[in-house]
Amino acid sequence: MAGHSKWANIKHKKAKEDAKRGKLFSKLSKKITVAAKNGGGDPNANPELRMLIQKAKEANMPNENIERAIKKGTGELEGVTYEHFTYEGYGPGGIALYIELMSDNRNRTAAEIRHLLSKNGGNLGESGCVAWMFERKGQIVIDGSEKAFDEDELMMAALEAGAEDVEVEDKLATIYTAPGDLMDVRENLVNAGYIISDAEVAMIPKNTVEINDPDVARKVLKLMDILEDHDDVQEVYSNFDIPEEIMRELTE
Repeated sequence: MAGHSKWANIKHKKAKEDAKRGKLFSKLSKKITVAAKNGGGDPNANPELRMLIQKAKEANMPNENIERAIKKGTGELEGVTYEHFTYEGYGPGGIALYIELMSDNRNRTAAEIRHLLSKNGGNLGESGCVAWMFERKGQIVIDGSEKAFDEDELMMAALEAGAEDVEVEDKLATIYTAPGDLMDVRENLVNAGYIISDAEVAMIPKNTVEINDPDVARKVLKLMDILEDHDDVQEVYSNFDIPEEIMRELTE
C-alpha cells in the first residue's frame, strides 16, 4: 500500500490548502447533507454523520456550517438534492481509478468527468471494472510534522487500540482499521495523546502499479489533482506507486 501512502501524504498537504480556499468545506457540507438525509440528523445514531462531523471540526469548519448542512439533509432547511454515485476507470500507466461523486445533475457530471479523463490520458470503464482491486477500510492520519511521534510507540498504541496496520512515510502515519472500528480506534489514540489530522473510511488498493517513468508519473499526479479539484468529486482512489526518487524529482 506504499503508493497509497504517498498519495495520502500529498492529499493531506493539499487538504490544508483546500481548507484555506473553502473548497474542503463545500465538499464536507455535501457529504454531511447526504449522510443526514440517509441516516438521520442524530450523530449518535448515525455513525457516518458522526465521523463526518468530527472530520469537519478537525478542518475547523464553523459549527453553523455543519448544523446548516445537517438541517438541509433532514429537510429542516431547503437545499439542493444531491445524488451519491461512483465511477470507475483507468489513468496513465494503466492505473485504476475509483471516483466517488455527489451531484445535483448526474448527466452533467458524467460528461465533465469523461472529458477530463479523455483529455488527460484516462478513460471511464464499466461499473465493477476496478472496484475489486480495492477494499474499504478505516484510515486515520497522524502528522508528525505537527507533533513528533515515536514510530514504534505509535505502532504499539495503534494495534492495542484495535488497528489492523500502520504505515509511516515522511513523518506521516497512516493507520488502517476495519470500517466499523474507525471511530473507536480514533478515540483510543486521542486518549493516548495523539493528534489526529484525518479519519475516514477509504478505498485502499490491494496491490499497486509501480510507475517508473517520470513523464507518466507526472501525468498521473496531474490527473489526480484535476479530478480532486472538480466540485462534484468527493474522493479519488488509485493504486499507483511512484518510487521515492521519482516523487522527489517531481515535487522539487
